Amino acid sequence: MSYRDVASKQVLIWACTSVGARMPVAMTPLALVFLVRERPGGYALGAVLAAVYVIGEIIGAPVLGMRLRPEHARPQLATGLAAGCAGFVGLGALPEAHFVVLAAFAFLAGAAPAASAGSLRALLTDLVPERAVTQALSTESILVSGIWAVSPAAVTGLALGVAPYVPLLLAAALMASAVAGLWLLPAGWKADDPDTTKGGEQRAGRSPIRVLAGAWPVFVTGAAGLALLGLAELVLPALLEQRGIRVGWSGPLLTGLAVGGGLGALLYGLRDWPGLPRTRGAVLICGMSACVTLVALIPDTAGIAAALVVGGMLQSGGLLNRNLALRDALPPSILAAGYSVMYAAAGAGYAATGSLAGALLHVTAPSNAILAGVGLTLALTAVGWWGEVRRAGRTTRGADTVVTTGATGATGATGATGAAGMEGVAGTAGSGRSAGSAGSAGSVGGTVAPRRPGTPGAPGPEGAAIRGGGDTEGRL
Repeated sequence: MSYRDVASKQVLIWACTSVGARMPVAMTPLALVFLVRERPGGYALGAVLAAVYVIGEIIGAPVLGMRLRPEHARPQLATGLAAGCAGFVGLGALPEAHFVVLAAFAFLAGAAPAASAGSLRALLTDLVPERAVTQALSTESILVSGIWAVSPAAVTGLALGVAPYVPLLLAAALMASAVAGLWLLPAGWKADDPDTTKGGEQRAGRSPIRVLAGAWPVFVTGAAGLALLGLAELVLPALLEQRGIRVGWSGPLLTGLAVGGGLGALLYGLRDWPGLPRTRGAVLICGMSACVTLVALIPDTAGIAAALVVGGMLQSGGLLNRNLALRDALPPSILAAGYSVMYAAAGAGYAATGSLAGALLHVTAPSNAILAGVGLTLALTAVGWWGEVRRAGRTTRGADTVVTTGATGATGATGATGAAGMEGVAGTAGSGRSAGSAGSAGSVGGTVAPRRPGTPGAPGPEGAAIRGGGDTEGRL
């Protein structure tokens, strides 16, 4: 495994543009908490305001992502980033405004640029060779983890040391720089025939929305992964006050969470990991849930810091696994839209736990609010895992049915006719690699010899297992 193929001038420009577009996203929830912290009920008010911002992302990401034209996405992305910049300027310039006004600006700042995250990911995978897609996604995770490592400390230092509105003005400047960076990158990315997916599966007659809806278990698990981040970020200042720890430690502690995430992403891209994708994702998110539970229970700063670092390592692996699984599940023509829906789903998880925590802070201690959020996360993880198991079972049954039909139709025919009939039926059924495997089953003398499960090319419970780090063909 090597990150050498990712090192290029275009990827460097992409990284600078991505920092300008994504650092405001990392800064905003904590910045909104500090913006209204001195008002009555400030922490709960800040959590609700952050939830409004994330709701804007949830709505904007799928709506705008579905409207993007892959080959000419730049004007749409630039317009969204510019509108988001205006939202941040409003928040920073009018910090004493009525809550409804601040909420409107927060919604605009979240919704307008929401499609940029998925689009930038699709653009990155188009800038590197197919064999380096896994390393490119790992590099993106490392970059995002670095952004989240710097952002909390920057927000805390600027809000407490200068003024509460300064972080939001900085977010506006960064987003403006991302608009400029787009013009140094390609105008868009390649998109294959929307009726064809990886493995040769035909999607004729199915709308993009239906195709995206079929991948809902991946989105649910993605929501569970970011739900924990919402807990750690929005409730941590109040938890530190409950523990008698200076609230200024919230920035460095969240930096440790992000540093752990970067390290986890780096390790994930260096090797192959055992197990099926659904199992890896569920185990990693459950592991982070255990770490966040420890954060709620441990009384000292060092213990909280250690739990957050380990939790960040587990979370980055879980979310990276979700991106790889989504790339395998969707056709290239709507992959950017799929990334945007994933972004929205993750934002939904963030907003759900943020809103739950904000409501519970009125009636219970911050530690109890965190434990309730962990319970919600585990419930989402279980639903996502169950959905992936059912989806894999339906895919396997569909492939087996096609193989049986092809074999029956080939009986008594010549060898050539049997093979052609088999491929003609199997080529339109199944899912992903399972369909490709079924379509490759040969026939001799008019009979079909199906492969046994467990042999190369046989349709398994999820097709071919998604490899955590290698896949030299870039099929992830």
